[in-house]
Amino acid sequence: MTRIGIIIGSTRPGRNGAAVGQWVYEAASQRTDAEFELVDLLDYKLPHLDEVYPPSMGQYQQTHTIEWASKIASFDGFIMVTPEYNHSTSGALKNAIDFLYAEWNNKAIGFVSYGSVGGARAVEHLRLISAELQMADVRSQVALSLFTDFENFSVFAPNDFQRDALNATFDQVVTWSKALAPLRAR
Repeated sequence: MTRIGIIIGSTRPGRNGAAVGQWVYEAASQRTDAEFELVDLLDYKLPHLDEVYPPSMGQYQQTHTIEWASKIASFDGFIMVTPEYNHSTSGALKNAIDFLYAEWNNKAIGFVSYGSVGGARAVEHLRLISAELQMADVRSQVALSLFTDFENFSVFAPNDFQRDALNATFDQVVTWSKALAPLRAR
């Protein structure tokens, strides 16, 4: 069965990401075309990148890196739930991505973002990063506005149409994850 990780990309106290991630996971749990797992960066105490060797060498020395690598390697694709901070993604998510290399390769990735303009600029940056990691980013994405999908900028209340965008993103990530399976098998 194809496995998709839903990564909550914010660790900030009071973050909106936990509610958004839970919404994504609950919708994913209704599907039968893949297995989905919610992965919260708060559960992985990753310091600023502290490995001696570049991630592309795969010579991880730190226990936290080895655990993170094992978790990411267990998936065939990803949905990244990202805030937009200062026209980009969160530092915590970027740091978590940078710890690894091969574990990301030949996997599909889709995005659920949130921010004042739906987190669009965070996703633009993540698409560039994903390309460098040899990931296949899908076209469909969910862009949640702090003005229309949250009450008082903090209580998550997505508009109904966001569910269609989420299902389209799931469809594409699952399809591409399956299509990339022969590359991962090598």
